[in-house]
Amino acid sequence: MSTSDENANTPIQPLWPAGSATGIGSLPGTDIAEAVKFTLGELPDLPYLPELPGRGPGADMIGRSAGLLVELPVELYAGRWRVAASPGRELRRAYDLRERDLDQLTEQAEGFTGTLKVQSAGPWTLAANIELALGEALVSDHGATRDLADSLAEGLKTHVAEVRRRVPGARVLLQLDEPSLPAVLAGRVRTASTLHTYRSVAPSTARDTITSVIDAVGVPVIVHCCAPDAPLTLLREAGAAALALDLDLVGNGAEQIDTIGELIDAGLGLFAGVARTTPPANGRQPDPAALADRVKRLWRDLGFAGELLAERVVLTPSCGLAGASPAYARAVLTACREAGKRLVDQ
Repeated sequence: MSTSDENANTPIQPLWPAGSATGIGSLPGTDIAEAVKFTLGELPDLPYLPELPGRGPGADMIGRSAGLLVELPVELYAGRWRVAASPGRELRRAYDLRERDLDQLTEQAEGFTGTLKVQSAGPWTLAANIELALGEALVSDHGATRDLADSLAEGLKTHVAEVRRRVPGARVLLQLDEPSLPAVLAGRVRTASTLHTYRSVAPSTARDTITSVIDAVGVPVIVHCCAPDAPLTLLREAGAAALALDLDLVGNGAEQIDTIGELIDAGLGLFAGVARTTPPANGRQPDPAALADRVKRLWRDLGFAGELLAERVVLTPSCGLAGASPAYARAVLTACREAGKRLVDQ
């Protein structure tokens, strides 16, 4: 059990308003104008540039993020993204989709002066899911992975600068999605034949690679990892400003709860994934009071001062909402927003 200490009780410069809620990234549907309007309206304290993977290749997490790489073109081949001599048709489509997304953000966020979040897959998730020309994943070649990380860092720096230019009143946060990181560390990423796995990556190498990306972008970075074995300490050491976690996966074991306490002691924020992304069998809608109570219980278990809860915790769905119905996605984000306000009013 962690207890509050001098670091946890020392005020830090807020990166978001107290009682904020936000989404992880993806939403159902294909209409980016409606999706941007939705996030700005439903999540006024911490809106985000939404992702719509339903639009097809180039809008999926890997393709969309590969579109940010600098001088590292990829193409879609046999259903897999791989390094190419020149951008493939799907990657050119990813460029076009991103431009449309930014155009809508520019139009609808005119005059916005709050905190705004954008997302990208992180270097290790890209390395595990993009193949070299001969068919093996980039993660199999540490030199190629370093090149990818450098390319991503440069691309994200440019992307963040573009968002700042288009929404000059916004404070931009970047979220790096690293769902594949635990598999990379444990040597569980399958080879192209699926008969074997690639060798594990040393934690220090994984940490330093993420740090290189975080240091390059020039804005606070949230790292999202929705896995039960998310490497929390590694991500803290890499320089993340906050971690986005599914509390159903990491918020139950005593050891992981202690580690969450250590993160908060160190000054990190917690994006607490508390709302399920698909409705339960009984069809019940998410209950804001129950979501808020879940986080309050965790905070009490950690022993931190109650008045810090709304400042240090942002409420989110447990993961992306691309697989939800539009009605349920709206219900989830509305419930997270209302639950966040309950943290302020406790």
